[in-house]
Amino acid sequence: MPRNDEGHTTATHRLLVTAAEASKQLAISPRTLWAITAPRGPLPVVRLGPSGRAVRYAGSDLLAFIERKKTQGTCQ
Repeated sequence: MPRNDEGHTTATHRLLVTAAEASKQLAISPRTLWAITAPRGPLPVVRLGPSGRAVRYAGSDLLAFIERKKTQGTCQ
């Protein structure tokens, strides 16, 4: 997600994104996104509509997922 000069996400972005947009933002395939989506994986999902078939991802959850997946590389 784009950030302003202070490092905060800009207010012009939507709160929720589709699976296609989320997979593009994470640079992974939609199939991989589905595999890491709750309840199968650690990435929370928002289900909308009476049947819950409309799946959306919160931008803050995508950023938190990225932060949890960061590793500290060490050079030896």
